[in-house]
Amino acid sequence: MEDKIQIVVLAAGFGKRMNNHDLPKVLIPFKGKPIISHLLLAIKESGVGQKPVIVIGQKSEMIKSALGPDYTYVFQAEQLGTGHAVSVTKSELEGKAENIMILYGDHPLVSSLMIKKLAAAHLANQKVLTMATVKVPDFSDWRQSFYDFGRIFRGDNKLVCQIIEKRDATQEQKEIKEVNPGYYCFQADWLWSNLDKLKNDNSQKEYYLTDLVGLACQQGKEIATVEIEPKEALGVNTAEQLALVEKMIN
Repeated sequence: MEDKIQIVVLAAGFGKRMNNHDLPKVLIPFKGKPIISHLLLAIKESGVGQKPVIVIGQKSEMIKSALGPDYTYVFQAEQLGTGHAVSVTKSELEGKAENIMILYGDHPLVSSLMIKKLAAAHLANQKVLTMATVKVPDFSDWRQSFYDFGRIFRGDNKLVCQIIEKRDATQEQKEIKEVNPGYYCFQADWLWSNLDKLKNDNSQKEYYLTDLVGLACQQGKEIATVEIEPKEALGVNTAEQLALVEKMIN
């Protein structure tokens, strides 16, 4: 598994809503060390992949200095969405890895077990895409963050056929309790040949990885899924979310 999967960590976000203008978001302290360090430790413990690739943007030298030489850094000059962030790694990774796993530097509760589970499912199922999913009983209490996640829409055959973003969802679709945390494992050749098909015709004018799920379905490709613990999907975009995630780790 170590050499079959390359992990890419997206870490170029500005963290505008964190009220912290001195540090890149992934270096904001969490439990005594940078947010991203918790994820990088889980990756190391999982044994999946050898040298993670970290996509960095603003204040990139600060991130390199904080994390050191154990990673390959790829610079994303403009933040144009998750799809764009992965596309900047193509020249570095194409032809070097059979599979690409995407994780996020601001998700500190991801466990080594989850990374292993996603990797093992992907290698076993041999699909172009394996994605993590989260099921919740409701969107109350600490689970209210998930209300903003994309809903996973399954066809009559129970296979994933679409991700419906909350802003595009009908009231009925918003009741779907299976949501998309955005953790993916792709067959590399399929990923590289489909990334440039992404379009930015959305309100943010960004290229989203979630659209690859719809693309795979349009091509008649089956998508494998792995259900994960809800708390492992919690990211940090605001000071309130940072406080929530700190509470979840106690």
